[in-house]
Amino acid sequence: MKHRFILLPALFLLVLTVSCRTEREPVDYVNPYAGNISHLLVPTFPTVQLPNSMLRVYPERADYTSEYLNGLPVIVTNHRERSAFKLSVTTGPERGPVIPVSYDNEHLTPYSFDVTLSDGAVKARYALSHQSAVYALEADAPLTLVLASMNGTVSWDGEALEGWQTVAGQTRVYVHMEPEVRPATVDSSRRDDRSWVTLGFTGKQVRLRYGVSFISAAQAAENLHREITDFDLEAVAAEGRRIWNETLGRIRVEGPEKRKRVFYTSYYRTFERPVCLSEDGRYWSAFDNAVHEDGGTPFYTDDWIWDTYRAAHPLRTLMDQTMEEDILASYLRMAAQMGNGWMPTFPEISGDSRRMNSNHAIPTFADAVAKGLKVDVPAAFEAGWKGMKEKTLAPWCGNPAGWLDAFYWEHGYVPALREGEPENDPNVHPFEKRQPVAVSLGTAYDCWCLSHLAEAAGKPDEAAYFWEQSFNYRKLFHPETRFFHPKDKEGEWIPDLDYNFPGGMGAREYYDENNAWVYRWDVQHNIPDLVALMGGPERFCAELDRMFATPLGRGKYAFFAKLPDHTGNVGQFSMANEPSLHIPYLYNYAGAPWKTQKRIRQMLDTWFRDDLMGVPGDEDGGGMTSFVVFSSLGLYPVTPGEAVYAIGSPVFTDARMRLSNGRTFRIVAKGASDDNKYIQRAKLNGETLDAPWIRHGQLMEGGVLELEMGPLPNKDWGLKKP
Repeated sequence: MKHRFILLPALFLLVLTVSCRTEREPVDYVNPYAGNISHLLVPTFPTVQLPNSMLRVYPERADYTSEYLNGLPVIVTNHRERSAFKLSVTTGPERGPVIPVSYDNEHLTPYSFDVTLSDGAVKARYALSHQSAVYALEADAPLTLVLASMNGTVSWDGEALEGWQTVAGQTRVYVHMEPEVRPATVDSSRRDDRSWVTLGFTGKQVRLRYGVSFISAAQAAENLHREITDFDLEAVAAEGRRIWNETLGRIRVEGPEKRKRVFYTSYYRTFERPVCLSEDGRYWSAFDNAVHEDGGTPFYTDDWIWDTYRAAHPLRTLMDQTMEEDILASYLRMAAQMGNGWMPTFPEISGDSRRMNSNHAIPTFADAVAKGLKVDVPAAFEAGWKGMKEKTLAPWCGNPAGWLDAFYWEHGYVPALREGEPENDPNVHPFEKRQPVAVSLGTAYDCWCLSHLAEAAGKPDEAAYFWEQSFNYRKLFHPETRFFHPKDKEGEWIPDLDYNFPGGMGAREYYDENNAWVYRWDVQHNIPDLVALMGGPERFCAELDRMFATPLGRGKYAFFAKLPDHTGNVGQFSMANEPSLHIPYLYNYAGAPWKTQKRIRQMLDTWFRDDLMGVPGDEDGGGMTSFVVFSSLGLYPVTPGEAVYAIGSPVFTDARMRLSNGRTFRIVAKGASDDNKYIQRAKLNGETLDAPWIRHGQLMEGGVLELEMGPLPNKDWGLKKP
């Protein structure tokens, strides 16, 4: 059977224009498919979305290898986990709320996609705006469409489909969908919580436009009509392309094509979240289940801060300070709306899920204050204090503090259970466990950040108190092994601990997702003291070297069966999990910056590519790819809360960053190549630079960092302390 599709003239011109460009634009380097097959856990998804916008979609499937699509996407409501509504399209007799279809010839960009369905019987094209989108469907027979809500309702009012679906709790997402021509038949169905409407058309071409909202179906219609006035898919795609090029083009790089593909793909990932929920000056908040006026300050949510505080937030501070300020203001709104005043930790569209451990929104505020952003400092300190002192420190729990918390604040560490000892704190998650070393170290860092917030808020007593608490990591430092080692409630070391393979599934009995080698370096806020504890710079570097050289100690199956997050290995180092991101930069603090340069190139070249398996672990919506962006440029914020960037090994000969304040900071790495990874000499704005750091204030002034690169290390460069 031959399948004929009409290639609209406007689309032809758009394709022709793109193909005739002599120079590729930034968005052309983005590969949404990079990492779509995971090494072990959750893959990336080929997200179609305008930067930080509410409407996100990707094909409805488990991962790239899936044989069928579960309909066409309408909206992703939680980063990588939940989607609402299903749009099915068929020319056959199939009926039901969701019609799985085969697919082929799929092409995605950050702003559009097209795909053939049902062995070529249907061609679907898509483009989106911030809160609305357009589908163009063409077939070899009359089309039938099904819009389904999987937990809600859908109805036809004679002009449009409208419906809602419950996301979680009281949070609902709404849709208003208009076909360009009226259907010949309409059939409404319901089964349990599922509701769907089937539209039958006599024609072989159907164009749809729709809007989404978290406020109401009427607001979804307003969002649609504000953004898309007709059914011109090509115009929507062209505007999306313009927005992405403007956004990604704030950083311009010169270097090998393969490097550009990895770089711009990684940069694109950093805009997946958080997402802006403001709709015509109002927003739905799951933190008090109410609609609010935003007062001119957009409301953002869906941010797993445990992952993103490390590099994604600092990157946004450089490139879009206003958005970062609005995001932080959103956190404070959440704290106030929840009624308990607690700083959020994993704010999602459906509320704060309190995942992972520690209170790492506090470092995002400390970092903002250190870098001069506009922040309500007293409110930030209060929310941080309440989140630390009134909420339990137990991972994955949003309950009030219990006895483990009282123990921590008295003794300075979370006590570990001995083997076979039953859990006796109801706040402890049965699977996630106490994670005593990870929580103790993370809380010490949060205390350091809270101390700085207290000082900025004019609270010297509180600043002194939390400063003292920031040294609590010392309580678990084992002087003989020089690892952070769990203690029981009597203060005794847990015996016979295998640092390579400790504490059950994901090492959660003592650490979290990673083994003791990774948490050995989890003192971001006082690295000079960690160097001293290790025995000085030479011993510190030797122990870093030993981590990268120590094998897993067992077969991969045995290792990853217990430590599935600890992938992307170089020895015992894990490139695939966020607590590792700063570790390669630690040589800078111990007189061996050339080793940082070597390790950064090793990690970028080994684990990050632009192919289907090009991401080593859970990317977490910018948590990991922001590391790639920074490291490719040659900088990294090792300690959020301190306005300093460590210098690594840039992969581009020239990079220009158009900063938040309109100035340009340029990084010129003369001779940079795969082999020329080592810094020989450096200048900042023409002045000799002999320290492997640059301060935030210097960077924001604009100017030029000049590096001469070579194939062999200059072990005398970068020895000056900050």
